[in-house]
Amino acid sequence: MFRQPVEPHAGGPERPEERPPHVEHVDWSARYPNEIVLRGPEAKEVALTFDDGPDDVWTPKVLDQLARVKVKATFFIFGRRAERFPNVLRRIVREGHIVGNHTWSHPNLTKLTADEVRSELERTDAVIRRETGKVTALFRPPYGALNDVVVQEVIRLKKKIIFWNVDSLDWMQLNARQVAANILSNTRPGSIILQHSAGGVGENLQGTVDAIPVVVNELHKRGYAFRTVPQLVNIPAYQP
Repeated sequence: MFRQPVEPHAGGPERPEERPPHVEHVDWSARYPNEIVLRGPEAKEVALTFDDGPDDVWTPKVLDQLARVKVKATFFIFGRRAERFPNVLRRIVREGHIVGNHTWSHPNLTKLTADEVRSELERTDAVIRRETGKVTALFRPPYGALNDVVVQEVIRLKKKIIFWNVDSLDWMQLNARQVAANILSNTRPGSIILQHSAGGVGENLQGTVDAIPVVVNELHKRGYAFRTVPQLVNIPAYQP
């Protein structure tokens, strides 16, 4: 019997106890090299990615900063929030950024049935399609949590799973200096950088917003170019 996934943690979508260690991402990428993306090629290019939006507070501030530094990013969309803030979702696309699917309610998908996993993705696809006319070819699992059931459902929906290899840890409400240090100390050619454009109730992401120009300016000085995830790894952003 299908059961509706529970509401996400009241304190915010990110829960450290749900996040598997990075080595598990490497293992999954090795098992499904054509379906799971961990990083880009060894070129001086990187991709900024932002999870858990849209909202009407932090996502617009992130978009404002990206516009100032003239960088396009990839946003993994939380479906229930997209339904609540469709104007912000449309702004993301209108300003040239890429949107990916990040489920409807931000559950740990490994705790759900195949039918529930499929529903989480399809409901989010539906709101993205309704508001933007696009069907994303990208998916990022909440917490980076995967099992074979989840992978097979994502493959069935013709999406690539996008992980990351640089974690800003911005969801811990770090200040801009800390966020920037976490990114800059770990970025290498081909890095996919994880940040957030929305959080839980009362969560402050000002450090994320303020770190954007610091990170972009420093990486430009180091000779890096910024790409969207599809540009970085040469895959389609959207399905035909």
